[in-house]
Amino acid sequence: MNTTLWLVVPCYNEEEVLPTTAKKLREVLRSLIAAGKAGEGSRIVFVNDGSHDRTWQLIRALHEEDSCFLGISLAHNRGHQNALLAGLMEARAHADVTISLDADLQDDTDAIEKMMDEYHAGAEIVYGVRSARDTDTFFKRFTAENYYRLLSSLGVEIVYNHADFRLMSRRSLDALAAYGESNLFLRGMVPQIGMQTATVTYE
Repeated sequence: MNTTLWLVVPCYNEEEVLPTTAKKLREVLRSLIAAGKAGEGSRIVFVNDGSHDRTWQLIRALHEEDSCFLGISLAHNRGHQNALLAGLMEARAHADVTISLDADLQDDTDAIEKMMDEYHAGAEIVYGVRSARDTDTFFKRFTAENYYRLLSSLGVEIVYNHADFRLMSRRSLDALAAYGESNLFLRGMVPQIGMQTATVTYE
């Protein structure tokens, strides 16, 4: 199956974690290619969001070492959501499907293969959802739960316990590109697209 996958990773001052993250994501990508769930043209793209440390230099070095790594560098810090959107819109021109995730790998990379399985089964958008918050402090659980309740009460359609760990097909990215929002909140925008969705849970 020759499905081109781009893993899109926004980065802001990530020099400490980037080498570990890059190594792990390359292993995941190679495994997907070997299993026939992603094509040889699949890539990992790091979006440098105006970092003040050596993040961009590390991204350039990774690309020189292995062409599976790509980099986009924003002129200055635009914030996580804008950096993520920049990566997604660039991927839209080259990839059949994207998966976005944070540079610190707080989300379980083992869920990526399950996301690809859902995509091949017909889903255009696949949400990565935490199944539990047992390791969070009481304060973190309390504030997170009330955050989702508040958004819901304001009429925002949002997936509970989902951040920005998601798969999007090119078709869904085309739909997202039609939105003219300047104040981005992708977690609230993506559910409005209205395409076939699936959920993958992880610890």
